[in-house]
Amino acid sequence: MIDFFFSQYAGYPTWEIILELTAVFFGLWSVWCAKKDNILVFPTGLVSTFIYAYLLWKWELLGDAMINGYYFIMSIYGWYHWSRKKGEVEEYPISITTKREYQFAIVIFILTLIFVYLVYQYFDKFTNWYNYVDTFLTAVFFVGMWLMAKRKIENWLFWIVGDFISIPLYFLKGYTFTSLQFLIFTIIAVFGYLEWKKILYSPLKKELL
Repeated sequence: MIDFFFSQYAGYPTWEIILELTAVFFGLWSVWCAKKDNILVFPTGLVSTFIYAYLLWKWELLGDAMINGYYFIMSIYGWYHWSRKKGEVEEYPISITTKREYQFAIVIFILTLIFVYLVYQYFDKFTNWYNYVDTFLTAVFFVGMWLMAKRKIENWLFWIVGDFISIPLYFLKGYTFTSLQFLIFTIIAVFGYLEWKKILYSPLKKELL
């Protein structure tokens, strides 16, 4: 059983395994903070995404590397956005995505699909079926991260879909630790959505609205 799940690490340098485990730890911590609507989601996410962007680029998984590079940038924006206050009141609390924001999300999704497709074509990386899945996932995660930075509850729906698809995808790529991470991500994302929904529709929240 152990060989089945972890045999692919036999030829990996020890420092790469340590880096991946470090990225997994900070990634899980970040998602847990997101579930709790805690601003620490962003500094912990910066550590995880920085490490993953490096490792995935080194492993020639361009779509995944771009996702994490984008996460890194959006984490900086989200950190700033979430920390803004009017006095003691959060300027941008948890909210529902507006029609205009949905339209912008569709634009982000389509442009991301086109961009990643062109990058993969340029580097001649459409050599496996999962490269096409990567293209779709990159677009899903780009929208999810943008909505999270905007503190929109619908971000969790994109994470749930993307994380669930990533579980078998990363295992088949040979990155078992990351696959297990996405399994936990999926579970946390479900509870994150429920917790944000509870916060959004709490009696106190309704009074403020």
